[in-house]
Amino acid sequence: MKKYLPIIKNSKLFSGISEEEIESVLDCLSAEKRSFQKGEYIFRVGEHIVEAALLLEGCAYIQKEDYWGNLSILNEISPGELFGEAYAVPQSEPMVNNVLAVTPCEVLLINLQRIFMVCPSNCGFHTQLIQNLFIAIASKNRILTQKLEHMSQRTTRGKLLSYLSEQSVKSGSSFFRVPFNRQQLADFLSVDRSAMSNELSKMRKEGKLDFQRNYFTLK
Repeated sequence: MKKYLPIIKNSKLFSGISEEEIESVLDCLSAEKRSFQKGEYIFRVGEHIVEAALLLEGCAYIQKEDYWGNLSILNEISPGELFGEAYAVPQSEPMVNNVLAVTPCEVLLINLQRIFMVCPSNCGFHTQLIQNLFIAIASKNRILTQKLEHMSQRTTRGKLLSYLSEQSVKSGSSFFRVPFNRQQLADFLSVDRSAMSNELSKMRKEGKLDFQRNYFTLK
């Protein structure tokens, strides 16, 4: 676990807690490290969970699949990010999305319900953890709002430009990398892949942008 202590410390949930203190906190929260292979589900739709997950290594997607098998990628999860927390708190509903390991993943499972219980060890971190959990959930809401801004655009071009503009601002440069291949980007924006590829080609010819695989330059 010591290998991952810097990642854990830099996560929103453990903000303000030192590496020396984290090990005792993890013990208090009954934290357990688990490995998932590429293509394996970390969480599934309909699951009742009591443990949230912190990604230590690898990449995972939060996905939604409808009755007819149409897939939408809701978000990418990177190391240090917490997920499943909205469904791991007391009296929560079952999972409504799948979480898929896109690459081999190392995940730290954390019993969030123990945060809200009286600590038998009288550790002084519960208040900090509750505050951090609230901040993490608020951050997720902001990310969801950003995606809704992309989805509210009426055209495929509008969705693309909204998303690419956000990624450019996020990277602080007109040249940046997106975390999706073409099919994944189409799934994320809920557009047809062919229509999206056509719009990208048109905008390159118009001089609005350039791209090579998943690297983009806005002009």
